[in-house]
Amino acid sequence: MFFQSQETLIKKAQQGNKRAWIKLVKQHEDLVYNYCLRMLSNPDDAMDLMQEVFISVYKSLPNFRGDASFNTWVFQIVHRRGVEFYRRRHVYQSLDDTPEQTCKHGELEHNQIVQLEHNQLKVMMNNLPWEQRLVVELKFFQHCTFEEIALQLDISTNTAKSRLYSALGKLKVHLEAVDG
Repeated sequence: MFFQSQETLIKKAQQGNKRAWIKLVKQHEDLVYNYCLRMLSNPDDAMDLMQEVFISVYKSLPNFRGDASFNTWVFQIVHRRGVEFYRRRHVYQSLDDTPEQTCKHGELEHNQIVQLEHNQLKVMMNNLPWEQRLVVELKFFQHCTFEEIALQLDISTNTAKSRLYSALGKLKVHLEAVDG
């Protein structure tokens, strides 16, 4: 099997090639699912949103012109569908709804520690306003620049920075409360 560039896959998928479409989905499904999971904190909701996103990407694929990278374009769709999903479901999770992690003899395996940290991060992110949560997601999990964040969210670069720094301040307060 030989390597096909993303541009080739996109062109073939735009022409109706199912194999090319499936390869594009496979290249992006983990990133999209994890983004959705961090935004919604529920695996079932994240899976539902991911399916909505790929349906939208498929329907919009003929309109992809390549003005931005394919990843940026996909995450613009993820963002729009995520906002719609969030508004429909009004997803809120309080600290009391988070399952506690227990262990015997005070020892945690590495995977349990990582899972605990991931759960705490999801809870902390859920305490952020939606707009700030999106900027944190794009900056730290998708590794976007402020310019890419601004483009994806249709905001200015300064607004993206402001939302990130405000979110980090809130996360710091939450961490100090947990540690203190």
